[in-house]
Amino acid sequence: MSVAQQSYQLSEYLEKLPGTTFRKLYQQPSTAFAIFRRMLPPLAKVFVQALLYMPSPLLLADLDVWVRGEGKMQRDRALSILRSLHIIQITPPGKDKPQEMQLTTNFKNSLRLALEGGGSHNSFGVPSTLPVDPRIDIAHLDNYARKKWEDILHYVVNSVPVHGEGGGGSFGGGPKASVKDVLLIGHLVERRHDTRGGVSITQAGFTFLLQEANAQVWTLLLLWLEAADRANKGAANAANAAKTDSIDMLSFLFMLASLELGRAYNTDALTDPRRNMLPALVDFGLIYIPREDTRQYFPTRLATTLTSSASALRSVSSGFSAAAANNPGDASSLGTTPDTSAASKGAIIIETNYRIYAYTSSPLQIAVMALFAHLNLRFPGMVTGRLTRDSIRRAIGFGITADQIVSYLASHAHEQMVRAAAATGRPVLPPTVVDQIRLWQLENERMRTSAGFMFKDFDSLEEYVSLSAYAEEIGVLVWRSDKKRMFYASKIEQLRDYLKSRKKAE
Repeated sequence: MSVAQQSYQLSEYLEKLPGTTFRKLYQQPSTAFAIFRRMLPPLAKVFVQALLYMPSPLLLADLDVWVRGEGKMQRDRALSILRSLHIIQITPPGKDKPQEMQLTTNFKNSLRLALEGGGSHNSFGVPSTLPVDPRIDIAHLDNYARKKWEDILHYVVNSVPVHGEGGGGSFGGGPKASVKDVLLIGHLVERRHDTRGGVSITQAGFTFLLQEANAQVWTLLLLWLEAADRANKGAANAANAAKTDSIDMLSFLFMLASLELGRAYNTDALTDPRRNMLPALVDFGLIYIPREDTRQYFPTRLATTLTSSASALRSVSSGFSAAAANNPGDASSLGTTPDTSAASKGAIIIETNYRIYAYTSSPLQIAVMALFAHLNLRFPGMVTGRLTRDSIRRAIGFGITADQIVSYLASHAHEQMVRAAAATGRPVLPPTVVDQIRLWQLENERMRTSAGFMFKDFDSLEEYVSLSAYAEEIGVLVWRSDKKRMFYASKIEQLRDYLKSRKKAE
């Protein structure tokens, strides 16, 4: 399935999984702990912590005492997320018995184990007792992961030289063939014979480039999981094998997120299916395995930050910020540390005559700009160019939208442009430039599509009003027509559960 058709964010991927999958996932303490850390908003975490050691279910009405009246929307959203992730169970409403809520058994037991310790589950990895090469330190792992990941980004932006094919994942040589296949299957790139490398970026690929590195990693990993599922379903007796494999693969990723950066772990302690996953994770840059001793593996920063709020390696979206914060001529400007407050400054200046200046020396960031601008001069630490009708239409031909270009320019505008806009009360980007970019797109496009689900033919007006109001409350409502009693929503899972619970109550 294409990224353009489905958002490959971890939360949305998990919400689509059935309850049986969650029950198996939550058998591992590392998985329960990872989802608790990453997937839950603060209020939902408060609910989980309160329920974790309660001996009996909590009355749903008692939550009104915990949450202020103005926080009702946040409460409902927190409960909706907890139910979609199968973390809590809420009894259906009845006339004689009030609704109650409690944690699901597997999640509660595993989270307790994760917090208290104990057990022989090895859910958080088995450290290696073998001697470690002193050259393999955190700096070495960061440099290795950064080169691997930037190879992937270079390929997406189609800036890998043709003669670099088959470089085996070395910097500048492009990623391995297995990674390229995942990018093609996910429609982050598409084959085009009129480009230098035979592939070109798509709209989904440009969105991928603008994500933070952590979101980029999950996007690629979820595409990999779906590709593995499809491969298993094509084999004999794949109906159950595909589910088991994808569950174990996802559980292993959550385990990697709980490991310690810079520490060696025992490869022999892994199951055979998980050992078979290691080569693919090496290609992605999440795992480092020394050639001299394959009995050890080291998680890189890309893996250990999968379920944390800390940044992994620098993304293209934050690249201009890093270029402004660091010495452009220094190799350290490639960045392996999380963004700092000093790095929040942008580095792009755009004038009303469509001339553009970017203070960066990174080939990858320059290649991203070349997707929608005509670059003509390059100096140490700076490139200059111009937005033209042809350059914008070329970007639109790749599937990049005008809104994406405008958003990219605005989010990376130089701090002087931001200060000037704040002082005068004007937009950061010149309105004439923004309008012209959109007009160039409208020359070829008159319609915008939005993936989702249409709801109509309700049994009663009350049912329509209740469900559409709930869709608006949880933020999935795209369009509605009270006259026709129909509405359009971007997601269906939570609405389906809400409708089922409503019908049970009736």
